[in-house]
Amino acid sequence: MTTPPPSSAAVVIIGGGVIGLSTAYHLAAAGVRDVVLVDKGALGSGSTSKAAGGVRALFSDPVNIMLGARSLETFAGFRARLGQEIDFRRVGYLFLLGDPTAVASFEAAVALQHELGVPARMIGAREAQKLSPLIGTDGVLAAVHSPLDGHCTPESVVLGYATAARRAGARLIPHCAVTGLDPGTVHTEGGDIRTDTVICAAGAWSARVGSWAGVELPVTPLRRQILVTEPVPGLDPHTPFTIDLDTTYYFHNEGAGLLIGMSDPDETPGFKLGRSDTWLPRLGEAVARRTPGLADVGIAGGWAGLYEVTPDHNALIGRAGSFLYATGFSGHGFLMGPAVGEVMRDLYLGREPFTDVSGLGADRFARAAARPELNIV
Repeated sequence: MTTPPPSSAAVVIIGGGVIGLSTAYHLAAAGVRDVVLVDKGALGSGSTSKAAGGVRALFSDPVNIMLGARSLETFAGFRARLGQEIDFRRVGYLFLLGDPTAVASFEAAVALQHELGVPARMIGAREAQKLSPLIGTDGVLAAVHSPLDGHCTPESVVLGYATAARRAGARLIPHCAVTGLDPGTVHTEGGDIRTDTVICAAGAWSARVGSWAGVELPVTPLRRQILVTEPVPGLDPHTPFTIDLDTTYYFHNEGAGLLIGMSDPDETPGFKLGRSDTWLPRLGEAVARRTPGLADVGIAGGWAGLYEVTPDHNALIGRAGSFLYATGFSGHGFLMGPAVGEVMRDLYLGREPFTDVSGLGADRFARAAARPELNIV
């Protein structure tokens, strides 16, 4: 622990990833005094630092479309607003679709996105290959291209929000694990903090935090792995973040090489942060089929991180008395962090957020009101 926490705070945020840091910044910038954020590790050292960095508004749920679009505005102006370069590359997103049901689903999603101001469009396989020259089009029935999406560097976003939050008056305390909650008190390894409000932004660790507050947060940790290739000759710098929906194999430019990943259907829940090779044969098959030119490109490195998965693959955002939460984003927390910070500020202040998040409350499962997000890989 670098510094002991204060004995009291107006609000304590648990979790120092992009959701927590964005919330701390927006609260402090709105004039809330005594905002304290605590994290058991270094800031951004959880799922945020392990993210692939993709940022998009290409979703099926209207709330997610709005959260994604709002966050894209912030990422595009991040350097001007917060003084931090985040290497935002607006190269677009490209989903490759090989199943008629998926085509119909994305056609409906694109129509909704147009209603909400997102210029995604359905395109054919030939145009998809022009946009993403590495792909082979065997089995591709259609594709979806969203030109305003892209990717940026998660560590830089963390640094930008942390610096801005401190500048606005928030107190950030890394390496200070929370050990429990009681009404009006947050217990930490460094001492107790008396507070009126707790905000849970603990990502994959949120279920335990919720249990301390008597709130069921159905969040399950699930390992996801990412690899970075050696340099790829002739790599087009404008290559979009490309996702083969049939296999969930995806890639985007990372320096002179590619960042690649894919979900593993055999993965089991748990806080597993070590790398495993069991998924590599399936990944190799997907790479050979969809990007055959990469079959002989070497791997330079990689890492494992955790998705924070909910039963319907959609976020949990809401409040239960003095306990607020924003978690369970199932892989899209980093990209929604800027907008979610605004939402949490408004929920704390009793204001109407820019978009209605009431349907994302954790009690929706008890009410049989799940709302699946379909565009998750």
